[in-house]
Amino acid sequence: MQEENIKKMAAFADTEIKDVPTLNILLCYLLYKIAKPVETEQLYEIAIGTGIVNYFYYQDSIDYLLKNGLISLDKDESGLEVYVLQPKGRECARELKTYAPKSYRDKLVLAALRYFARRKAEQELKIEYIKVENGYYVHIRCLDVSCDLMDMKLYAPDLAQAKMIGERVLLNPAGFYGKVVELALSNEEPPYDLSDN
Repeated sequence: MQEENIKKMAAFADTEIKDVPTLNILLCYLLYKIAKPVETEQLYEIAIGTGIVNYFYYQDSIDYLLKNGLISLDKDESGLEVYVLQPKGRECARELKTYAPKSYRDKLVLAALRYFARRKAEQELKIEYIKVENGYYVHIRCLDVSCDLMDMKLYAPDLAQAKMIGERVLLNPAGFYGKVVELALSNEEPPYDLSDN
């Protein structure tokens, strides 16, 4: 009896999607919410990276969506393969979204938004970890079209801490740059004590 209850609890704890029809709806919904073609590798990374989509179910779902005309596989202007949501897929996303749990829909869309924000940040920011004698430098460059907005190195005693600094900067590169500039502009010479006491 106790073993049976443990199996039931394990089944409820498993958050991975176990059926292709639900995944079909979720992938259409994700492409609908993104509202642009998505590179094949990007969609894979977003879906699998959430932890709710299994590789094999993902492959089965993509095959189904392509064969049934809900999505198409095209090439973008740079020649990369992209998935494009077709009218049938848009209709599926709008009409059937309630058949896929909202928590899964939200998790996938949020993962996509974070993924694309990170990709954009990585294009505007270059972070390099440079080994030095007693630790690492985190070399941070904020890039603009014609010049570097900022080029700086921060010291960290080990690679783990260096990577933690880099990850934190990547969370909000514009905010990091703004705080550095704000700190520089508000920095003042300390007052001197000229009293006769």
